[in-house]
Amino acid sequence: MEMHQTLIEQLHKGDKKALARCITIVENELDGYENILTSLKINSSIQVIGVTGPPGAGKSTLINSLIKNLTAQDKKIGILAIDPTSPFNYGSLLGDRLRMAEHFNNENVFIRSIATRGSLGGLSAKTIEITDIMRSCYFDYIIVETVGVGQSEIEIVGLADTTVLVLVPEAGDDVQAIKSGIMEIADIFVVNKSDRDGADTFIKNISELVHSKPLSNWNIPVIKAIATKNEGVEKLIEQINEHHLKTENNKRSYLLAEKAYRLIQNHKMKIFSKQELKTEIENHLNDKDFNLYRFVQEKYLK
Repeated sequence: MEMHQTLIEQLHKGDKKALARCITIVENELDGYENILTSLKINSSIQVIGVTGPPGAGKSTLINSLIKNLTAQDKKIGILAIDPTSPFNYGSLLGDRLRMAEHFNNENVFIRSIATRGSLGGLSAKTIEITDIMRSCYFDYIIVETVGVGQSEIEIVGLADTTVLVLVPEAGDDVQAIKSGIMEIADIFVVNKSDRDGADTFIKNISELVHSKPLSNWNIPVIKAIATKNEGVEKLIEQINEHHLKTENNKRSYLLAEKAYRLIQNHKMKIFSKQELKTEIENHLNDKDFNLYRFVQEKYLK
């Protein structure tokens, strides 16, 4: 208990080693992790920016450019990168982090990768807790990069203050197919690699789609960018800040309710094991009157 209290005190003073240790304890649910979470002094004014989009859209490259621009302004940046889980050791596959290697020794930048561990929706089950640990340290911005998994990648909207959806011109033919899913979550669209053929037409189509949405106090921008050349990144930062100012109070209760729901859901699901479910079903599978819905109702929902 005393060790954890010291860690928490160091965390609140901005100690990066304490931050890394707290994340490890919470992510792996080691002894005392609940005490760490309940002792956090979370700074809700720190912006959480979710960066999402399909594979190959250039999310990591765009984040790399964001880091360059923000650190040039002497901003402190926390990066939480959600990676696919390795099927062999269940750790995160860290290939995309290599693109951020130039920032590893920057004292104003903290980068952490965590694995999805089978979680759907592009996030890890521990993303909420780890993000709040980072918000208890000294950062100006926290950027969460999700796994590029397409339409199911919508959980980020319940975590981030601002959700940035990164697309590329080649997605132009698929706009109608994807607009009912992932397209609905964006606060800001970024069309990356916009020096490619068809970029202007694609941007026009996205803009028309955005303008067809119900009116609110936020007009969703569509930003033309080439992340490898740092083009469009300053405009993106400007729009992120503007969105935060205009929607902070409106979105706060929604975000907290979504987080509470996810925390309760994750906690409740701990009592279930897929392997135990499989074994139970195998034991009853040959029953002539086996009914899956009755099995679930009688065994788990009573």
